[in-house]
Amino acid sequence: MSAWVGIGRSDIGLIRSSNQDAFVTADHLGFWAVADGMGGHAGGDVAAHTAIASVTARAELFADSLRSGQCAPQDFLSDLLIQAQEAILGRAQLEPRLKHMGTTIVALVIPPAHPPTAHVAHLGDSRAYLFRSGTLTALTRDHTLIEKYLERGILTEASARTHPERHVLTRALGMPSPVKPGFGAYPLQDTDLLLLCSDGLTKMLENDAIAGLLATANGDPIRACDLLLAEALKRGGEDNTTVIVIAHP
Repeated sequence: MSAWVGIGRSDIGLIRSSNQDAFVTADHLGFWAVADGMGGHAGGDVAAHTAIASVTARAELFADSLRSGQCAPQDFLSDLLIQAQEAILGRAQLEPRLKHMGTTIVALVIPPAHPPTAHVAHLGDSRAYLFRSGTLTALTRDHTLIEKYLERGILTEASARTHPERHVLTRALGMPSPVKPGFGAYPLQDTDLLLLCSDGLTKMLENDAIAGLLATANGDPIRACDLLLAEALKRGGEDNTTVIVIAHP
């Protein structure tokens, strides 16, 4: 049993007609993930749920190997995402209407080790954050055209927020290119909060607003989820919004 507990919430928002986000909180595995589907009404929904079903089943299958140290956390996460890619492409091949479906994903595992370490893998613009002592730190960098422009100094942060290509992804599950996730490993303290979210949250809230709400939650992951979703809706709820907040009880 993981010493960390994740609370997940998802909301359709105020504009969209369906929720194409999916998530899993598998505390007993120390594993959590958020997916945000793309590719039209049917495709996005199917891709996100296919990805989450695949990574959850695979995590269950190889949890013992991870616990025993036979499988390194990065290899564990990489295998999960490669299998999810195959599941999505296989489903799309069977159903032509799903041909261009895909999904972002951010997945996090905390193996039973001391001191605890959060291992993160992601594709696309769903994000992971660490909240410690009032400071919010991004653990992922979006796989988007805009992020490439920012890295090259072509755009400023201010202009990137309203750029017409700001949501064009360069990596995601379902794309024909090989799966190349971003990875990271982050030592944890018992008072830390971890946040996984779809871009429905980060479209509506800047990082300082997210940090303020997490501070207000005072370490309670249920309250943190409720505050974040309520504020995203208050600011317009332009997209499906999914959050998982992970804490050490």
